[in-house]
Amino acid sequence: MPSSSTTPGAAPATTSPSAPAGGATNAPRTAGPRMTGRQKLVLTLLLGSQFMIAVDFSILNVALPVVGEGLGFSLAHLQWIATSFALAAAGFTLLFGRVADLVGRKNLFVGGMAVLGLSSALGGLATSPEVLLTARVLQGLATAAVTPAGLALLTTAFREGPLRERALGLNGALMSAGFTAGAILGGLLTDLLSWRWAFFVNVPVAALVVALAPSAITDSRPEKRPRLDVPGAVTVTGGLLLLVLGLSQAAETGWTAPATLAALAAGAALLAAFVSIERRAAAPLVPVHILKRRSVVWGNTAGLIAFATETSLVFLLTLYLQEVLGYSALATGLAFGVLGVGTVVGGVLGGRAVGRFGNRRVIVLGGTVQAGATLTLVALGTSGAWIWLLLAATFVGGVGNMLMIVGFMVTATSGLPDAEQGRATGLATMTQQVGIALGIPVMSAVVTARTGAATGPDAVLSGVSTAVLVNAALVLLGALLAGRFLTGARHTKGAAHEGH
Repeated sequence: MPSSSTTPGAAPATTSPSAPAGGATNAPRTAGPRMTGRQKLVLTLLLGSQFMIAVDFSILNVALPVVGEGLGFSLAHLQWIATSFALAAAGFTLLFGRVADLVGRKNLFVGGMAVLGLSSALGGLATSPEVLLTARVLQGLATAAVTPAGLALLTTAFREGPLRERALGLNGALMSAGFTAGAILGGLLTDLLSWRWAFFVNVPVAALVVALAPSAITDSRPEKRPRLDVPGAVTVTGGLLLLVLGLSQAAETGWTAPATLAALAAGAALLAAFVSIERRAAAPLVPVHILKRRSVVWGNTAGLIAFATETSLVFLLTLYLQEVLGYSALATGLAFGVLGVGTVVGGVLGGRAVGRFGNRRVIVLGGTVQAGATLTLVALGTSGAWIWLLLAATFVGGVGNMLMIVGFMVTATSGLPDAEQGRATGLATMTQQVGIALGIPVMSAVVTARTGAATGPDAVLSGVSTAVLVNAALVLLGALLAGRFLTGARHTKGAAHEGH
C-alpha cells in the first residue's frame, strides 16, 4: 500500500469515483476548493521547471545555423543538435518514471534539475561539436528524469478533482507556451547576445529550483520498495531510442534507406518484446492492467497525436515564414507568440472545461477545433498578407491543441492510486516526448516527398500545404478515436481494471 503522498492541505476530490470520464457528472459541482500557500509554492516550483524544460526543446531551433557555423557542424549533421536531446529525452522517460517511484520522486526531481543546470553550463561553454552534443544528451537525460518526476509530484500534491484539473491545465498551458517562448527567446538571445545564452539562461532557474524544492515539496513513494524490472527497462529504452533514431534518419536519408528500416524494425521488435516481458514480470515497469485501461491507451493516443501535430506544425510554418515569406529567425519566433497566447488561453480554460464537460468531450472538442484551424492554413499563399490568416489560425489552433492536451493529461493520470502515478505520468511524459520527436521527421518526409528535387518558394509552399493537410487529418483522427473509445472509460480511483 502506498504511504500518504499528498501535500498537507490537499483538497479532497469533489467528483464521484465512478463518474464517467467521457462526460460531465449529473450532480452539480460545489464551489471549487482553494489552494493552500504551500500548494501554491509547490505548483510554482513544478510549473517553473516544466516551463524551462519546454523552452529547452525549441530554444535552439532558430539558432541552429548560427550554432553550426560557430562550432563547425556540417549542414547534414546540424539536426543532431536537436536529435541528440530528443533521443535521450524520449528513450529514458519511461524508465525514469519508474525510478522515481523507487528512489523517491523528489530526489529524482532535484537531482535531475541539478544535472540540467550543469549540462546547460557545459553547453554554453562548448568549443567543439563533441562537447555540445554531450551537453545536449545530458540535458535530454535530465529532462527524462525531471518531467515524469515533476508531473507525479504534481498529481500526488493535488488529489483528483478541481484542483488537480486546474493544476494540470496550468501545467499544459505553460509547457506548450514554453515551446513558443523558446523560439522567441532563442531568436532574441542569438541576435542580441549569443547562442550560448540559450544554454546559460537555464542555470539560475535550475539553481533556484534545487535550492527551494527540498524544503517545499513533500515526497511520496510506496512503503515497500519493489525491484526494478531490468529486462523491461532495457527493452523499452532500447526500443524507444531506436524508434526515434529511425524517425530522425528518415527525414535525413529517406524512409527506404537500410539504416532507417533497420532502426525502425529493431525498435518495433524491442517494444513488442517489452510488452511480452511485462506480462510475465513479477514487478513490471508498466503493469498489464495499466496498459489495458482505456483511459491510458486512448488518452495517450490522443496525446501523442496532439504533441506530434502541433510541434510539427511549428516546423512547417517556420519553413513557410522563412523560405516563402522571407522572414528572419527573430521575426519567425515573434510570429509564433500568437500561438503561445492561444495555448495559454487553452490551458487556463482546459481544467475548467474538463470539470464541466468531462475528459472525452474536451479532447474531441479541442481536436476538432485544432483540425479546423490547421485546415485553413492550406490556403496560405506567397503574399505577405497571408500572415494574418496564419496568426488567426495558430491562435485558434493553439487553444484547441491545449484543450486536447489537458484532456489527455487528466485522462491518462486519473483513476490510479498514488503508488502508480509515477508509472502513469512516465507513460504520459513518454507519449509527449515521442510525439515531439516523431512529428517533425514525419512532416519533413511529407514535404520532401511532395517537393522532390524542386526548390524555391513555390515548391516549399506546395510541400508545406500538403503536409498541413496531413497534419489536420491526423488531429481529426485523434479526436474521433478519443470520442469512440473513451466513451466507456470511468474514473475509478485505485481500480485495477476498467471496461475495455
